[in-house]
Amino acid sequence: MSDLRDPAPYDALLLLSFGGPEGPDDVVPFLANVTRGRGIPEERLKEVGKHYFLFGGVSPINAQNRALLDALRKDFSAQGLDLPVYWGNRNWAPYLTDTLREMVGDGHRRIAVLATSAYASYSGCRQYRENLAESLAALEAEGLPVPRVDKLRHYFNHPGFVEPMVEGVLASLADLPDEARAGAHLAFTTHSIPTSAADTSGPVEAHGDGGAYVAEHLDVARLIVDAVRERTGTAHPWKLVYQSRSGAPHIPWLEPDICDHLEALHGDGVPAVVMAPIGFVSDHMEVLYDLDTEATAKAAELGLPVRRSATVGADPRFAAAVRELVLERAAAERGREPQRCALGTLGASHDLCPVGCCPARAPKPAAAGADSPYA
Repeated sequence: MSDLRDPAPYDALLLLSFGGPEGPDDVVPFLANVTRGRGIPEERLKEVGKHYFLFGGVSPINAQNRALLDALRKDFSAQGLDLPVYWGNRNWAPYLTDTLREMVGDGHRRIAVLATSAYASYSGCRQYRENLAESLAALEAEGLPVPRVDKLRHYFNHPGFVEPMVEGVLASLADLPDEARAGAHLAFTTHSIPTSAADTSGPVEAHGDGGAYVAEHLDVARLIVDAVRERTGTAHPWKLVYQSRSGAPHIPWLEPDICDHLEALHGDGVPAVVMAPIGFVSDHMEVLYDLDTEATAKAAELGLPVRRSATVGADPRFAAAVRELVLERAAAERGREPQRCALGTLGASHDLCPVGCCPARAPKPAAAGADSPYA
């Protein structure tokens, strides 16, 4: 095999995602998994789950992960990359521990991991690493071989992730009324997180106001704005805004919220808005409800034309980017110095999360990092 197509030392890829219910009876048990240890009563979980019940109790994330799995397998096969792809979730079937058990049973011992979260943060990176450590500990307790797992680097600024979003924004702009298009505002959205978590996101040297989480999103937003200007000749005003807040009211979270932002834009006389969910890999529940339902209803109430651009999902360019990330990391593990594709000003992210990166609220073992108990 050509060195450029050699995945060694990896013998499998694991797609690691959040998970979601696939029917009404799954909603409360799923939310109980997500909130485990917080002592939230069932009645409160039913209230929290109302978003899911509006969609028949089905989260779209699992179907989207199946589509991404298919895209990855097709891309790998077409490019001669002999690497099986598995799928495991943190909070619903197929569960991560079950998938790792299956992978070990199939003889895999060196596993590359793609998390469906592109940016640095506790919930978007370290928590996945904590779940990996928990699952590896479970395998160890069962007397099974413990594989080496390596999480692929953050891909927020990889061309294969950015370009589909650029095209999504262009398509949304083209769909606006002619008289509103030139003055349209671009609202780049991502999941709000506590400001304390944002401030400590990324490596220690990136900590500060907003940390790596905000800096990475801003870099992607600028890339898209610049690309749109180059292709249309129009410099659209824009802002990074937030959605899907779920924390206690007294705890500061990143702002402004997308609905508040729409009200402010309407008050300023903005003729139209494109909402671009750059913080999300696919159109899962936060996108379907918080943007397509809630924010779109707010815009209709205001009489403000609004469009929501597409997420990356299973775009073939993203599948190709994942292949490049696997081969890049494999080459680095073999002692090579691979070319690392990255747009913008921040460069390619680290391969190995350093000590102090996106620290946990309470210390827990985390795999696939410099502080991993599983080297």
